[in-house]
Amino acid sequence: MRALNIVPVLRLLSRARRQWAEPAVEKISEDTREDPFRVLIATMLSAQTKDAVTAAASRRLFAAARGPRAMAALSTARVERLIYPVSFYRVKARHVRETCRQILSRFGGRVPATMDELLTLPGVGRKTANLVLILSHASRANICVDTHVHRIANRLGWVRTKTPTETEHALYTVVPRRWWPRVNLYLVTWGQHVCRPVYPRCSACIVSRLCPRVGVTAVGK
Repeated sequence: MRALNIVPVLRLLSRARRQWAEPAVEKISEDTREDPFRVLIATMLSAQTKDAVTAAASRRLFAAARGPRAMAALSTARVERLIYPVSFYRVKARHVRETCRQILSRFGGRVPATMDELLTLPGVGRKTANLVLILSHASRANICVDTHVHRIANRLGWVRTKTPTETEHALYTVVPRRWWPRVNLYLVTWGQHVCRPVYPRCSACIVSRLCPRVGVTAVGK
């Protein structure tokens, strides 16, 4: 593994990513002053969904219901219509409504601020919980790992893991702690535009000289 290249890679990506807009959930967090509820719901919608679709669906949903009480009062069919065409929109609509009900009944209307509590909410996994903690609760003790982070961390040789959860736990041991909150932002942005799942654009990659390209069999132009 090339653990010694982690900090140089992150420093390069921190500058290079600025040419593109922030990922949808980060932008929503910024626009809403890190509102935990909106960050939570937007992250739930974002799973396996393109950023533009997530952003548009989030805008429609929050225009119809600004908080958990109003959102829980919407019918499942209405939520489905508002968030379509996010991936798995029917399942997500049910999870959103039930999560809102539980926020009201179990947490006094506030999004919980611990990993253990967040993971008890319907449709909330470690990726969502970590992102809420980082963006809305200013946690510096979490690394958010989605498919982009999992893929790129393995391509760079930082970890050798099979699942995002394994990658998260492995990254805690190799990434310097001060970089933990930023790993997701940097690698997701790079994964969307350059280090793509299929045919990564290695010739356009600012960290190509530091990357062993683990598992890459063909590159794009």
